[in-house]
Amino acid sequence: MSDLAKMQAAAAALEFVEDGMLIGLGTGSTANHFIRMLGDRVAEGLNVGGLPTSEASRRLAQQVGVPLIEIDQADRIDLTIDGADEIDPDFRLLKGGGGALLREKIIAHASDVMIVIADDSKTVTTLGKFPLPVEVTPFGFTITAKKVFDVLRAAGCAGTDVAMREAGAPGRPYLTDNGNYILDCQCGAIPDADLVCQELNRIPGVMENGIFPLFASTTRGLILGSEDGVVIKGLG
Repeated sequence: MSDLAKMQAAAAALEFVEDGMLIGLGTGSTANHFIRMLGDRVAEGLNVGGLPTSEASRRLAQQVGVPLIEIDQADRIDLTIDGADEIDPDFRLLKGGGGALLREKIIAHASDVMIVIADDSKTVTTLGKFPLPVEVTPFGFTITAKKVFDVLRAAGCAGTDVAMREAGAPGRPYLTDNGNYILDCQCGAIPDADLVCQELNRIPGVMENGIFPLFASTTRGLILGSEDGVVIKGLG
């Protein structure tokens, strides 16, 4: 996705922001464009509160002047703007390439509306070509990884390789903002994403996984950006 396409999608998402809203702030390069643009609108007088999905998004929002609130001060969120690594035809998502999947899912699930900003390269027929992240507790993570493998194999995924995400030196685990590890699962294709999501989250030690099914209380829309403009889906 070119930087211009990212900016087009972010600018279109900004049009859905209204004065007084509580806004979930996504994580990643496209979400960063949105946060910067939101900061410009705040400087012009827009009154909103931001709820970041990662420490990186928190730092950026603070730099550009977006007022923030703590998660324990909110019981619902008006609108969340975030990206995705994959999007299927029903708007199910695969997320977590940036390591923020747990906080992203908590905030998305509490939102009245979630707008996903992406480009056509992120749309797929079946989720799973992008590695599926699974956030797990450090304690017993090798046992948890074996159980994750078993779930993926039983679900008929095209691939079942499971590897701990590393940071820096080989063997050094990547740590999420929550102090957990991430298992990256090379699924290839996930035949039943809703089932895999449910079964993974039943494993003790799994905090959350990167499959975002549809949430009953959240309207999910999509803004696909390109250098020529945007296509908006699912938002009326």
